[in-house]
Amino acid sequence: MIFLDLFITFSKIGIFNFGGGYAMLSLIHNEVVEKHAWLTSAEFTDVVAISQSTPGPIGINCATYAGYTAVMNDGYPEWAAVLGAILASISVLWLPFVLMLTISKLLLKYSKTTVVNDIFSLLRPAIVGLIAAAAILLMSAENFGSPTASTFQFIVSILLFCFAFIGTRLFKIHPILIIIMCGVAGLVIY
Repeated sequence: MIFLDLFITFSKIGIFNFGGGYAMLSLIHNEVVEKHAWLTSAEFTDVVAISQSTPGPIGINCATYAGYTAVMNDGYPEWAAVLGAILASISVLWLPFVLMLTISKLLLKYSKTTVVNDIFSLLRPAIVGLIAAAAILLMSAENFGSPTASTFQFIVSILLFCFAFIGTRLFKIHPILIIIMCGVAGLVIY
């Protein structure tokens, strides 16, 4: 049953996520695109774009959309798809919430110990790896185009990527301004 699959899948994503929403993207992609085929790769790219532009954490927004789409694609009515969206959103949150309530006192009490510091030292590279995996995942033909299918779109995408990277890193242009400028460029070019 789709609802049980959604509950188990997003509970698993929630409990094994370290590093926030962007680190969660590769886990969500693996489950909803690769394993269950609830979304296509192009739909997942759209989900990420929509999740970034709507209020709230990107991981929860992705879970909401994926839950809705999975139930709709399974042939259920729209009201059931709304339940699927709610279930996926709650499923990605409930285990981390319970875990944080359980260990928060212990973490505060033992936060200065070498064991806890060593654990966090080992988690940092894993988090960077998960965020890098999400970035690489989004460098797909759906986002950048393909040099063989659409050379113009591919070149424009690479140039916009370089502009955004250099603008934020070297010239310290605010990311919101970069997003607006790239959006205007996309409207003008396409």
